[in-house]
Amino acid sequence: MTRVNDLSRSFTVLDQDSTLIAVIEMSLKSWLVGGIVPGLAREPLKKLEADPEALLEVLYRWRAEAVKAGKTIGRIAVAYEAGRDGFWLARWLQARGIEAYVMHAASIAVSREHRRAKTDRLDVALLKRSFLGWLRGEAKHCQMVAVPSVEQEDGRRPGRERDGLMRERTRIVNRLKSTLARCGIRGFNPKLRRAGQKLAELRTPEGVGLAPHTLAEMRRDLQRLALVREQLKEIEREREQQLKVAPSTPAASMVAALAQVIGIGPQTADLLVQEIFCRNLRDRRALARYAGLTGSPDESGSRRREKGLARAGNARVRTAMIQLAWRFTSFQKNSALVQWYEARTADSAGRRKPMIVALARKLLIELWRYATLGLVPQGVALRPGA
Repeated sequence: MTRVNDLSRSFTVLDQDSTLIAVIEMSLKSWLVGGIVPGLAREPLKKLEADPEALLEVLYRWRAEAVKAGKTIGRIAVAYEAGRDGFWLARWLQARGIEAYVMHAASIAVSREHRRAKTDRLDVALLKRSFLGWLRGEAKHCQMVAVPSVEQEDGRRPGRERDGLMRERTRIVNRLKSTLARCGIRGFNPKLRRAGQKLAELRTPEGVGLAPHTLAEMRRDLQRLALVREQLKEIEREREQQLKVAPSTPAASMVAALAQVIGIGPQTADLLVQEIFCRNLRDRRALARYAGLTGSPDESGSRRREKGLARAGNARVRTAMIQLAWRFTSFQKNSALVQWYEARTADSAGRRKPMIVALARKLLIELWRYATLGLVPQGVALRPGA
């Protein structure tokens, strides 16, 4: 049975005489594999093409060398840094009976020299030291990333695609406004649905219309904007259709439950469930840390100060929760959390912005308990029929 929050150290006793340990430094075209093989005085290093079958062949060859040296290999543990390649390799290795782990890159301690040497060989040596300490059970030696299933990864795609489309929509609108401002035109809203039809009617301060190339560029931008809008609508329609169907998975049940809270829409509910509530987090402190809603104290001697939000967690969750906290102050005025916030900021309007982060953190914890345990936050109003 998987332990909750078992990613900061290994709970399996390490027998180094029967364990083959390997790490992979991955790049686009090649992989550098380093190993610690029982029975071998050397620590083998092999450069491969980015091919999992070639990796498996190397691991089996090292195992054969250990057996030839008189060692019995009962465990093969492989690790690599989280990055562009994602989790497919870990799942592929696990399906073949090999322990595979994905290391959180930011959790690996590196030299603090101003200019330090950095090569693939040095990186492999650093990964081996970090992974070996983790396997020995040293707490917080390095952090592993939970390997999601294909279904879990796929469930996050609509929300992340929607975020990208929202940024693209903003970028196109800003570019259109900049083009109009360069021509001296103010007060035209490119977000209007009939904006393309009105472009030919625009006049610059000189009394002439837009130049031909500028007009053609803006028409193409408006076509891109219309396409982005249609794709956003398609994602939202699919999400609404999924909510109408009876929930068939725990994640879908949590999304349906959160969507019943007044002030939370289906997109926000889906984001919270897919990005954080589906993770097997230990407690409320781990939840707040993952969302990046905890502080970053700076203490040295008699100096005590707070540097602000750690921002070390999931930026999507952090942004969504701060926005949701502001919405809650309007839609859930009778809830205990909003009343707590209003009482703490009643004497000073300048405290409202810093305290909204505290409200977001408390709200995240309450929504987590509601989604996973069914505990409705005190005073929170639900939609009729919930």
